[in-house]
Amino acid sequence: MTAWNPHDSDSAVSRRAFGLRVSTLLPAAALCSLQGGERPVQAAGSFPVGNPLAPRLAPRPPRARAIIQLFMNGGPSQMDLFDPKPALDAHHGEAYFPKIAGEVENVKDAGALMRSPFRFAQHGDCGMWVSSALPHTARHVDQLALIRSLHTTNITHEPALYLAHSGRMISGHPSLGSWVTWGLGSENQNLPAYVVLDDPLGLPINGVENWSAGYLPANFQGTRFRSQGAAVLNLRPAQPEPEAIPLVRSRLIAALDDLHRRDRPGYEQLSARIASYELAARMQLSAGEALDLSQETAATQALYGIGTEPTDSYGRRCLIARRLVERGVRFIQLYINAQIWDNHTGLAKDMQAACDRTDLPIAGLLTDLEQRGLLDDTLVVWGGEFGRLPIAQLPADKDEQKAGRDHNKNAGVCWFAGGGVKGGVVHGTTDDLGFAAVEDRVGIPDWHATILHLLGLDHLTLAVDHGGLPERLTGVEPARVVTEILP
Repeated sequence: MTAWNPHDSDSAVSRRAFGLRVSTLLPAAALCSLQGGERPVQAAGSFPVGNPLAPRLAPRPPRARAIIQLFMNGGPSQMDLFDPKPALDAHHGEAYFPKIAGEVENVKDAGALMRSPFRFAQHGDCGMWVSSALPHTARHVDQLALIRSLHTTNITHEPALYLAHSGRMISGHPSLGSWVTWGLGSENQNLPAYVVLDDPLGLPINGVENWSAGYLPANFQGTRFRSQGAAVLNLRPAQPEPEAIPLVRSRLIAALDDLHRRDRPGYEQLSARIASYELAARMQLSAGEALDLSQETAATQALYGIGTEPTDSYGRRCLIARRLVERGVRFIQLYINAQIWDNHTGLAKDMQAACDRTDLPIAGLLTDLEQRGLLDDTLVVWGGEFGRLPIAQLPADKDEQKAGRDHNKNAGVCWFAGGGVKGGVVHGTTDDLGFAAVEDRVGIPDWHATILHLLGLDHLTLAVDHGGLPERLTGVEPARVVTEILP
């Protein structure tokens, strides 16, 4: 199948010297300074030739135009949130470690089978089972497409995170958000196409590599927006300047850039660098407005849990995500600090704390998107890098009341909402103990292929030549679209 590269160009590279023509622009720059400030750097909605972030049509009709990815760092436990296991109640305390010893990362701390400390109940018209730890998400189950059979290939955070974000277990490859924006561009040329809202309390494991563009142009890497303080660092000069100075300077730079780029039409790195500078200039006007939550009503802020703890921080990021989607940003990714879902010990307390921080804001996001008519074409994706084991992981003092769960690559859970998926459906099953996905299994390549499909992209044809080979998000592994969650 022929690879589809949205940035193909057959232009020849010119070798004429840039320096010989710079002097022709100086009179024009002087004239601009005399004419006043009526012309902006770049009009909103206008896209220069070769703009790598210009919006592009997908090869097939999309179901979604934008994505909000709610990444749950650490690996949330499937049997404590969305996949109840009565067998764990019946066999609580029984030995099971010898049967799965090769799948346990922390062998010395392994204990017996452990039941969930949370209660489960059915919710919505669909009757989906949800843990008592997620009462707010439970109200939205008729909008969710729940996948209970997700599985991955590594039980260690770093490679599992690389795989979840880039389709490879090593660094250096483009992230999902980079692939999406490389393929589709952005509807808003005054904001980044790919925005990352990380936690003010700290970066996730693997840090900024989680949203790297890899070997794609730098335009397509995630841009961090901070939910506290200055949203984007170094966006404005340290000392204020008269209005005319930045205007004339930007016009001169734009003219020089245009000439330099015109003489080098095949040099993609140059276009990417110029576009990033131009975007930074436009962001001076747009970013502050997009992140100004004071424009939202008190009722809307309360919907997200803003102004109260422990939901304020994550609620702010969820509301910012909605505001960015409204403004045409293609891909927004939310992280939570460190690994709050990595509940090796203290499962009952720590998992409840993780839910308390995120459950209400996520439910508020779904409600708000639906009320504003945005959920139909915005895909919301929830999930982490892997699941957890059915056996207990004991602390050093072997106190079973403080037990948690170790990593599990064989079974995990994720859900989609909006963006053209079928709501109120559960896809796939795990075994009686929740250790492994056994029916309708969904691997990470399948998960990626499904996300691309919902955006109108084909995981087989969306490719870039790298080192003489066509590189894809899903690699060379077999992958399929999970059509069972589509209408």
